[in-house]
Amino acid sequence: MTKIEIYSKKICPYCVKAKNLLDLKGADYTEYMIDSDPDLAAEMQKRNPGARTVPQIFIDGKAIGGCDDLYKLEEKGELDALLSGGSKQKTPDRKGPAAS
Repeated sequence: MTKIEIYSKKICPYCVKAKNLLDLKGADYTEYMIDSDPDLAAEMQKRNPGARTVPQIFIDGKAIGGCDDLYKLEEKGELDALLSGGSKQKTPDRKGPAAS
């Protein structure tokens, strides 16, 4: 199962927008509220050096970036594959002669 983590703040329209897209995709995610825990903010920066804004999104431990980055993946048609663990395998057709 794909592990999705999002570092966010309570009052953040970009966080809401990113979570709305993840919700629309039916993705389960863990949210870390950095405004209520300074240690989480430090952890976010350690995991993605240079990250100073929220949201910061990680999929299977890989830093995706923020809200705009998430939407760019969606526009390029790459988000669904990431959310499903990268599997875009075609199911074999079992109606052929070998199925008999």
